Amino acid sequence: MKVTFPHMGTAYIPFRALVTGLGHEAVVAPPCTQKTLNLGTRYAPESACLPLKINIGNYLEAAELGADTIIMAGGIGPCRFGFYAYVQQEILRDIGCEMEMIILEPPASGWRLLLERLQFLTQGVSVAQIGRTLRLFWEKLVACDRLEQLSLAVRPYEISAGSTTEALEQAYREVDRANSVDLVRRALRSGMAWILSVAQDRQRPVLTIGVVGEIYTILEPFVNFRLEEQLGEMGVVVRRKIWFSHWILHHLVLSAFRKQREAELFRWARPYLHHFVGGHGLESVAHTVQLAQEGVDGIVHILPFTCMPEIVAQSILPSVGKDYQLPILTVVVDEHTGIAGIRTRLEAFVDLLASRRMKTGVHPLRERPVPAAYYTRP
Repeated sequence: MKVTFPHMGTAYIPFRALVTGLGHEAVVAPPCTQKTLNLGTRYAPESACLPLKINIGNYLEAAELGADTIIMAGGIGPCRFGFYAYVQQEILRDIGCEMEMIILEPPASGWRLLLERLQFLTQGVSVAQIGRTLRLFWEKLVACDRLEQLSLAVRPYEISAGSTTEALEQAYREVDRANSVDLVRRALRSGMAWILSVAQDRQRPVLTIGVVGEIYTILEPFVNFRLEEQLGEMGVVVRRKIWFSHWILHHLVLSAFRKQREAELFRWARPYLHHFVGGHGLESVAHTVQLAQEGVDGIVHILPFTCMPEIVAQSILPSVGKDYQLPILTVVVDEHTGIAGIRTRLEAFVDLLASRRMKTGVHPLRERPVPAAYYTRP
């Protein structure tokens, strides 16, 4: 099979290793561009979430490269993500694109269905090879997250704009090329050294902004207009709690323990939110409270237009901001959003936070600037 999957940040790196290790040809769709978006909006319902439209564009571009099979995650709960794969499948059939779609539903919806679909992918592959492949997949996934985390802490101090991003891209290429766990770990060490070697002005005053919201709009730089890079180059350390490795671990691996995971989030979200609202709505509220208590200067909440869970969170976050005296900027994206508008709003928000810092001094909760060596294991 020639297998493809949606483009979401650096997810293509571990997924390429996964598909190849299971004996299939991995067809990685080109990075998301305006062409990708145009393809998706041409065929998707106008009211559909932006990620669904981008996914359609990914599939069609991968089909041009010869892909015949799609791996897509499923979901349960009030978020429309659970319907994505099935809607996308029908759209592709309607336009004459006959691609097989393997939908990996979370274990919480039934282990039997998940195992049957995984078996389809692993036919003829030994258990030992499956184990090695999954281990390599996980190592690459974690390596990419750790490299990105470190870059978020270094970029605000870089002397030459774009040098951190250049080192990060080089590190990603090394991780992508690595074909064993040892080589991935070596690539991770080398990549971290490259990022830390970027020329920095450690005396530069910086702000710290937390980013919360829907996972796809956080992780896919085309969709969020490289928001984190823009903030970093404005002198902002970006903090966030959502990483792709976390999502894989909790959505596909540990979803059988979902109630325990939700209990932890509810402890942070209380008294603002008392029930699961689907998607990452609960996380957005809980993470905003966490980041506020950790001392960030402000919060950027990013979501796709019409995203129901995030709309719930959006209505709650002003109360959190009021209680913690924390400015919150909401960024809603769809196919009509432009980079100039996003850039202007981010610059104004950063100016507001800088002015606030100068007038009021450092808030008692505010942490000192994050050191360059800061990163947490996903």
